[in-house]
Amino acid sequence: MAKKRVYEIAKEHNLTSAQVVKKLQAAGIEVSGSLASVEENEARKALAPKKVRKAPVKPAAASATAGKRRRVIIDPSAAKRRSFVPSGRHQRVRHKNSKREQATAVAERHMKEAPSPDTVVKVNSGATVKELSGLLGASTADIMKRLMSYGEMATITQSLSDEAISTLADDMDRKVEIVHAREEEEELKFEDRPEDLVPRAPVVTIMGHVDHGKTSLLDAIRETEVTATEVGGITQHIGAYQVEHSGKKITFLDTPGHEAFTAMRARGAKVTDVAVLVVAADDGVMPQTVEAIDHSKAAGVPVVVAVNKIDKPEANPDRVRQELSERAIIPEEWGGDTVFVDVSAKKRIGLESLMEMILLVAEVQELKANPNARASGVVIESKLDPGRGVVATVLIERGTMHVGDAIVAGPAAGKVKAMNDFRGRPLKEAGPSAPVEILGFDSIPQAGELCRVVEDERRARVLATRRSDRLKAELLAKKGRGLTLDDVFAKIKEGEVKDLNLIIKADVAGSVEALVDALGQVKHEEVKINIIHTGVGGINESDVMLAAASQAIVIGFNVRPNAAAKTVADMEGVDVRTYGVIYKVIEDVKSALIGMLAPTYVEEELGEAEIREVFKASKLGNIAGCYVTRGKVPRNAQVRVVREGTVVYDGKLASLHRFKEDVREVEEGYECGILLEDFNDIKEGDVLEFYETKEVKPSS
Repeated sequence: MAKKRVYEIAKEHNLTSAQVVKKLQAAGIEVSGSLASVEENEARKALAPKKVRKAPVKPAAASATAGKRRRVIIDPSAAKRRSFVPSGRHQRVRHKNSKREQATAVAERHMKEAPSPDTVVKVNSGATVKELSGLLGASTADIMKRLMSYGEMATITQSLSDEAISTLADDMDRKVEIVHAREEEEELKFEDRPEDLVPRAPVVTIMGHVDHGKTSLLDAIRETEVTATEVGGITQHIGAYQVEHSGKKITFLDTPGHEAFTAMRARGAKVTDVAVLVVAADDGVMPQTVEAIDHSKAAGVPVVVAVNKIDKPEANPDRVRQELSERAIIPEEWGGDTVFVDVSAKKRIGLESLMEMILLVAEVQELKANPNARASGVVIESKLDPGRGVVATVLIERGTMHVGDAIVAGPAAGKVKAMNDFRGRPLKEAGPSAPVEILGFDSIPQAGELCRVVEDERRARVLATRRSDRLKAELLAKKGRGLTLDDVFAKIKEGEVKDLNLIIKADVAGSVEALVDALGQVKHEEVKINIIHTGVGGINESDVMLAAASQAIVIGFNVRPNAAAKTVADMEGVDVRTYGVIYKVIEDVKSALIGMLAPTYVEEELGEAEIREVFKASKLGNIAGCYVTRGKVPRNAQVRVVREGTVVYDGKLASLHRFKEDVREVEEGYECGILLEDFNDIKEGDVLEFYETKEVKPSS
């Protein structure tokens, strides 16, 4: 018999090769592809059309047509088409009815699931139209229709602002509670057996008004000098330290005293066991003293009052007791339940008594924790270290953390690569009440986030991604437009300013949080301050591009823009302002809003140099071998050392040399040797920025 290829047979029968193969296989003929050969007769039988059984012809009923011959033509294919595919008009009616039935079913389902008007529904900030429809028991079409009536077009996956969610809820007669990601606290469910609990060290928070001697008192206790490293003598970062007294350990948290750091002090009160309220004997109760008392009461923490500066001639400890008693803080000697200790950090008076009272108050609470569990704690501080990467200070509350553990804190995840105590000594494990520095996070965790150990890194990444998506949804829901700070008041009068957009970058997460909180307190009748982005680390090109797109002002706190960011800022006209003390940030923003921006001192950049090599001189210190990459280096200029975007020194030149000669200035493209005043911690790759300060009057 003749054989033919499958593709030839397909061509003859006007079919595809795949259709032929399928029919042949159905007929029991084995064939693998279009190039396979089959018997021609067998293929013809398999591809022959099947006979259709004709429907029997019904005899005509006796009627008016009886006696007449009637011709009935039956087309099987036409009958088949009529039975499955209706005519156009009938098809449209059926399709329309189907859609109507579906919409009715969805509406009925939503009405059944709709909460009662008295039920308070929790809605995540930045919820989409689809998510909101499920929570409020309404169809997405209804929500989108209502949004259109407000003049806002939204898709089903678009994140809604808090204002839009509240308006929709009021319009639909529903009660909602908008939950922000920063307000959410992950609850760890665990139950420790009494036999697993062991005594732990108390966590003590030092609180009080600015310049009342909190850090000086802590310095006297741990015999270190922290105040000397702070700008203006003000503690602007939270610190965690551990000391030992009478064979027992005590963990101290030092919270900043400036009013802008309210959130940081509140966080300190939440994780602490005993609050030490420092009040200056020569100053008395001040606004932040009252605020610290409120935080302690809200957290249910016992208070020990340290009346400081009793060595001063104008000191009056009884006045402090009187003022505090008016706020329900009554001393024990007056019949109350609050311990008062008179101390002097400068003269080291009463420190032993203070430590004993702290241990006594802590002993009454019988503080215990389970060390044999997965570790969990609170992120006290976090930052981006130029040499080590992301560094987070964590106060462990339960369990024991080991090197190698998988950890997650909000949107940050990672693995514990190394742990150090507060003195920088390496640790392999850390138990309850221990403050530790952790290296290993893939991003900077937010200060105040819950940090915990999980099964593995995969689980940590899943939890971090879920939290990150939650935060991004909130960010997408925020809208606004901004201006240059110098022109704010003029634009307000012209009616062009509604929102003042700000981008905040700082050296540590705690400072970012404090700035956000402080600027949130600045109010104006016609302008709303809108913080569209925050971050830790130097100001980079993406920050400036975001500011250009949203007409925002970039505020840097203890950080500087890199070279690319400066170039883009000049091209786009973005206002980048850097500060070292938080007072100035708040003052400038307030002054701009009321049109009283004082004359500013603008830094005029003179030049930039890169440290190529470091030479050590026994008598002089470390000398920087530099190459001038831009501008010039004058002998009398101020200099700033920038290490990966973070300012590590700001001061003056001690000497400027070319070869062995002392010179007045060095031009771009030349090498030089530079010695800095009172600073030797220079490294290869550091960038030296040279500038001078000039007074410039504001344009508004």
